[in-house]
Amino acid sequence: MLVIYHNNRCQKSRLGVKFLEERNLNFRIVEYLKNPISDEELNILIKALGVKPIDIVRTNEKLWKMKFKGKKLSGSDIIKALINNPKLIERPIVYNGEKAIIGRPAEKINEVL
Repeated sequence: MLVIYHNNRCQKSRLGVKFLEERNLNFRIVEYLKNPISDEELNILIKALGVKPIDIVRTNEKLWKMKFKGKKLSGSDIIKALINNPKLIERPIVYNGEKAIIGRPAEKINEVL
Protein backbone atom coordinates (compact mmCIF):
# COMPACT_ATOMS: atom_id res chain seq x y z
CA MET A 1 0.00 0.00 0.00
CA LEU A 2 1.16 3.52 -0.73
CA VAL A 3 1.99 5.75 2.20
CA ILE A 4 2.21 9.52 2.04
CA TYR A 5 4.09 11.34 4.78
CA HIS A 6 2.02 14.47 4.98
CA ASN A 7 1.86 17.87 6.64
CA ASN A 8 -1.62 19.31 6.16
CA ARG A 9 -0.33 22.87 6.61
CA CYS A 10 1.88 22.50 3.52
CA GLN A 11 0.34 23.28 0.13
CA LYS A 12 2.72 20.93 -1.73
CA SER A 13 1.83 18.14 0.65
CA ARG A 14 -1.91 18.78 0.18
CA LEU A 15 -1.35 18.68 -3.60
CA GLY A 16 0.33 15.29 -3.17
CA VAL A 17 -2.71 13.91 -1.33
CA LYS A 18 -4.99 15.37 -4.00
CA PHE A 19 -2.87 13.78 -6.73
CA LEU A 20 -3.34 10.33 -5.15
CA GLU A 21 -7.05 10.88 -4.49
CA GLU A 22 -7.70 11.94 -8.10
CA ARG A 23 -6.26 8.62 -9.26
CA ASN A 24 -8.50 6.67 -6.85
CA LEU A 25 -5.45 5.01 -5.33
CA ASN A 26 -5.51 3.18 -2.03
CA PHE A 27 -3.09 4.95 0.29
CA ARG A 28 -2.48 5.73 3.92
CA ILE A 29 -1.70 9.19 5.24
CA VAL A 30 0.92 9.57 7.96
CA GLU A 31 0.71 13.01 9.54
CA TYR A 32 4.26 12.89 10.81
CA LEU A 33 3.97 16.06 12.88
CA LYS A 34 1.16 14.46 14.92
CA ASN A 35 2.57 10.90 14.80
CA PRO A 36 6.36 11.23 14.70
CA ILE A 37 8.42 8.97 12.48
CA SER A 38 10.69 6.52 14.30
CA ASP A 39 14.43 6.39 13.72
CA GLU A 40 14.01 3.02 11.96
CA GLU A 41 11.19 4.30 9.73
CA LEU A 42 13.16 7.39 8.74
CA ASN A 43 16.20 5.27 7.87
CA ILE A 44 13.99 3.04 5.69
CA LEU A 45 12.60 6.11 3.89
CA ILE A 46 16.06 7.58 3.30
CA LYS A 47 17.25 4.28 1.84
CA ALA A 48 14.11 3.98 -0.33
CA LEU A 49 14.64 7.55 -1.54
CA GLY A 50 18.25 6.72 -2.43
CA VAL A 51 19.53 9.94 -0.87
CA LYS A 52 21.69 11.14 2.01
CA PRO A 53 19.94 12.38 5.17
CA ILE A 54 20.81 16.01 4.38
CA ASP A 55 18.86 15.69 1.10
CA ILE A 56 15.53 15.48 2.93
CA VAL A 57 16.18 18.44 5.22
CA ARG A 58 14.27 21.66 4.69
CA THR A 59 17.44 23.73 4.97
CA ASN A 60 15.63 27.04 4.46
CA GLU A 61 13.60 26.56 7.65
CA LYS A 62 14.44 29.10 10.34
CA LEU A 63 14.89 26.27 12.85
CA TRP A 64 17.57 24.61 10.69
CA LYS A 65 19.39 27.88 10.17
CA MET A 66 19.35 28.71 13.89
CA LYS A 67 20.28 25.31 15.33
CA PHE A 68 22.15 23.32 12.68
CA LYS A 69 23.42 25.35 9.72
CA GLY A 70 27.20 25.47 9.48
CA LYS A 71 27.74 22.64 11.95
CA LYS A 72 29.61 19.51 10.93
CA LEU A 73 26.88 16.86 11.24
CA SER A 74 27.08 13.17 10.44
CA GLY A 75 24.22 11.36 8.77
CA SER A 76 23.11 10.00 12.14
CA ASP A 77 23.27 13.53 13.63
CA ILE A 78 20.98 14.75 10.85
CA ILE A 79 18.58 11.86 11.36
CA LYS A 80 18.45 12.65 15.09
CA ALA A 81 17.75 16.31 14.26
CA LEU A 82 14.90 15.24 11.95
CA ILE A 83 13.42 12.88 14.54
CA ASN A 84 13.50 15.62 17.17
CA ASN A 85 12.33 18.33 14.74
CA PRO A 86 10.04 16.65 12.18
CA LYS A 87 9.09 20.04 10.74
CA LEU A 88 12.49 19.90 9.02
CA ILE A 89 11.57 16.86 6.89
CA GLU A 90 10.87 17.54 3.21
CA ARG A 91 7.30 16.79 2.20
CA PRO A 92 5.40 15.04 0.96
CA ILE A 93 7.24 11.74 0.82
CA VAL A 94 5.38 8.93 -0.92
CA TYR A 95 6.53 5.36 -0.28
CA ASN A 96 5.36 2.21 -2.05
CA GLY A 97 7.07 -0.33 0.18
CA GLU A 98 10.22 -0.42 -1.94
CA LYS A 99 10.87 2.99 -3.41
CA ALA A 100 10.07 6.49 -2.18
CA ILE A 101 9.92 9.91 -3.78
CA ILE A 102 9.62 13.47 -2.56
CA GLY A 103 6.42 14.52 -4.31
CA ARG A 104 7.45 17.99 -5.40
CA PRO A 105 5.93 18.63 -7.84
CA ALA A 106 3.06 16.18 -7.32
CA GLU A 107 3.64 14.60 -10.76
CA LYS A 108 6.89 13.08 -9.42
CA ILE A 109 4.67 10.69 -7.44
CA ASN A 110 4.16 8.79 -10.71
CA GLU A 111 7.70 7.45 -10.23
CA VAL A 112 6.53 5.21 -7.35
CA LEU A 113 3.15 4.15 -8.74
